[in-house]
Amino acid sequence: MTAPDAARPPEQSHDTNIWKVAAASFIGTAVEWYDFFLYGTAAALIFNRLFFPSFDPLVGTLAAFATFAVGFVARPLGGIIFGHFGDKLGRKSMLSATLMIMGVATFAIGLLPTYERIGVWAPILLVVLRILQGFGLGGEWGGAVLMAVEHAPAHRRGFYGSWPQMGAPAGLLVANAVFSIFSRLPEEQFVSWGWRVPFLFSAVLIGIGVFIRHSVAESPAFRAHQAQAAATQASASSGAKLPALEALRTYPRQILLAMGARFAENGFFYIVTTFVLTYGTGQLKLERSTMLTAVLGATAVHLLVIPAFGALSDVLGRRPVYLGGAVGCAVLAFPFFWLLDTQSTGLIWLAITLGIIAHAAMYGPQASFFSELFGTRVRYSGASLGYQLASVFAGGLSPLIATALLTESGGKSWPVSLYMVVLALITLVSVYLSAETFREHLTESTSTAPTGGAVGTGEKREVA
Repeated sequence: MTAPDAARPPEQSHDTNIWKVAAASFIGTAVEWYDFFLYGTAAALIFNRLFFPSFDPLVGTLAAFATFAVGFVARPLGGIIFGHFGDKLGRKSMLSATLMIMGVATFAIGLLPTYERIGVWAPILLVVLRILQGFGLGGEWGGAVLMAVEHAPAHRRGFYGSWPQMGAPAGLLVANAVFSIFSRLPEEQFVSWGWRVPFLFSAVLIGIGVFIRHSVAESPAFRAHQAQAAATQASASSGAKLPALEALRTYPRQILLAMGARFAENGFFYIVTTFVLTYGTGQLKLERSTMLTAVLGATAVHLLVIPAFGALSDVLGRRPVYLGGAVGCAVLAFPFFWLLDTQSTGLIWLAITLGIIAHAAMYGPQASFFSELFGTRVRYSGASLGYQLASVFAGGLSPLIATALLTESGGKSWPVSLYMVVLALITLVSVYLSAETFREHLTESTSTAPTGGAVGTGEKREVA
């Protein structure tokens, strides 16, 4: 029997323009990822020469990727702090702050003197700014996906939740496109000033992102939580005094499984889009523009297939789609490098595109899947912890580990392929052990404490 409109949970109300919310989440997230990915591209192609010139080229690349990894280490801290205030004060209020932090750090990198000018202070300042980038992005993801998922109708959460996920390939696409343009400058001009322009361009994008996000209403699920708390004579902030600690105490299994689910998705992505630039230009001696163009083409495909997999998870469930992507990553681990080693432009495009599609099968349903694992009052903190803690061990370290494996094996790719298989196995086990969540409401009773039952959230829920 269908409930009357007045009794519908907030996630199914029709008083919010979901397309506006989805577009705002997408654009704001795209700006944040532009800043974050820009660093990865520069680390692969130029930072070893600018900030670590006294090292052997490959060792310099390792050092550059180490600073790349530092940003991932800072992401859980951003997730904890912004998750705390996002669960107490609301999702919307955190998003502009994270955009500004990221924008200031990225703009400052574009102004940073190199090792030749200020010596050891150059890499030190680079690390500090990378930490700020990671801190901002760590707080960004949880708020962006919850705004989309908590506004969406119950039967379309996978699709609309994929919109902020689309921001990642959009940011990568724009970052690589802008960097590719300036990388075509004469070498002397590119090294002296050309690499700086994409970082300085961030200021324009941040202004656009803040303006768009300012017009979006607060999440209905969070507003309902506030109303329920007020009705029981308790403030919304008193529901979870320390949301991150409560999430760790009441949802430890969900956080660990979400972390495991990210290993293949996160690690595979940075190998396919960041490490591949080093492998192509350093190991295979291909032109920088050839590799950047291949990544751009695959990223355009990525942008299109993410919402398709998100929508598919609304029909089949989150787990089957996610598991399919993890299997795809394992199957492609060795053929990926075999195709690259042909040095054929067409086969290089094919390798990167197939890798991106396998990743999208996990990334599309991920926002809704992770959001559905946690109760409203700690959802920002819980989802952020699972997402960001894994990024330290998976995405943050994968280019560094892959480069180290390549170095130790004398340039052979098979150890990197084995590493990719291990990542896929961790994700397969984690998703298999997770509960299916796509038919559950996001609303909950404020008097119901999580119990970590079979549903995976421990909430009192209804079937959508």
